[in-house]
Amino acid sequence: MTETVRRGSRRLTFLVLAAGTGFFAMLQSLITPVLPTIQHDLHTSQNTVTWVLTAYLLSASIFTPILGRVGDMVGKERMLVVSLGALALGCLLAAVAPSIGVLIVARIVQGVGGAVFPLSFGIIRDEFPAARVSSAVAAISAIVAAGGGLGVVLAGPIVGALDYRWLFWIPMVVVGLTAVAAYFVVPQSPVRTPGRIDWRATLLLSGWLVALLLPISKGAAWGWTSARVVGLLALAAVLLSGWLVAEIRSSNPLIDMRMMRLPGVWTTNLVALLYGASMFSVYAFLPQFVQTPTVAGYGFGASVTQAGLLMLPMLVGMFVAGLLAGRLESRFSAKAQLATGAAFNVLASAMLTVAHDTRWEIGVAGALVGLGIGLAFASMANLIVGNVPAGQTGVATGMNANIRTIGGAVGAAVVSGVITAHPQANGLPREAGFTLGFLVLTGLALAAAVAALAVPSGRRASADRRPAPVPELATVPAGR
Repeated sequence: MTETVRRGSRRLTFLVLAAGTGFFAMLQSLITPVLPTIQHDLHTSQNTVTWVLTAYLLSASIFTPILGRVGDMVGKERMLVVSLGALALGCLLAAVAPSIGVLIVARIVQGVGGAVFPLSFGIIRDEFPAARVSSAVAAISAIVAAGGGLGVVLAGPIVGALDYRWLFWIPMVVVGLTAVAAYFVVPQSPVRTPGRIDWRATLLLSGWLVALLLPISKGAAWGWTSARVVGLLALAAVLLSGWLVAEIRSSNPLIDMRMMRLPGVWTTNLVALLYGASMFSVYAFLPQFVQTPTVAGYGFGASVTQAGLLMLPMLVGMFVAGLLAGRLESRFSAKAQLATGAAFNVLASAMLTVAHDTRWEIGVAGALVGLGIGLAFASMANLIVGNVPAGQTGVATGMNANIRTIGGAVGAAVVSGVITAHPQANGLPREAGFTLGFLVLTGLALAAAVAALAVPSGRRASADRRPAPVPELATVPAGR
């Protein structure tokens, strides 16, 4: 009877985690197709409206590892409720925003919700039987990947039937209810890492992330050789060096560098950086390609809704591969799945380089990308979870997500520069620009595949989800 109750409790916990992570992932991509609509409705400029994305990116990059670490210390379920509450509040502010300034602030608040990723993985590791951790992590990863794809698919129909503000109203209701459910359903964390927050390290981490991601995101608008871009990149290098020194010397580090040096961690993070550069670029530029007017000599002139439907095979591929990943780990290691996912991405990018003239070619390539993302997300999460101490799960998975985001920002900036380098007289990109951009993506995907071969197999970690803690990092059970 007790075991039956526990299984029911775990199912409810999983549903709460799935709803929270899925809707945060959806909010990452839901807004991208409707930026022109927001720009028109709030009477702002194209340069200003891009801050709706930039602010969200910066906020999530800062709060994801920090709140992941706080969750490891004070209780993951507590910080999950805080993160979901912030996400719901941000959605409410965005839905009623009377100006672009308020909307940008709302997106900063929403970014706090990025901590749901590492907190969810940590809760799964704490609460689920060891034999179920891989499949549960893989399923959450599949939902995260599918949520991002679903945002692209749903944006057009929602805006067409209602208006763009419902892109915030609907998630607000679901996430708000999820926060309440998390408070009552998710058990208190049984494993916590004692310590305190090193605020110097926190400020340095926040500083170098902002100084790096801001010029990368705005480089095309500001000019890559402008004083602002060069100065911020130099500042990022200085602050990163200072942060590394502070963390190494700290007796209570925010992110323990010994953990980050573990072979299973740094190699997986390297793959995350390269894979993110390729994956986010596909998210950003494949819809743009299919929406290009046929007067350009290529593209399909698709509407936002039609472009979303063309991305549907990608969404299906993500979800199916993510769900299968955990079940396959008994036969194929997380490393093998990661390498296979990267290989799918290589194949998809190469196909887009040479074959993008018909809708079915876009659909097939998108499905391959989706299969690759589903396998890669699940395997990266499982590799990190399986290679770090239980008390470091939140911060380690948070940094992996951050590194993937940094890779995405860099990749998107590079590919954007390639695509828009030599526009046509009518201002539209040339087909050769997209072709070269897809070729760059192929190179990035190939580099990720090669890096995946350097990742340790992780079979031992898969068998034992409680690896020995890093020296001097004790974990203690929390009182109930």
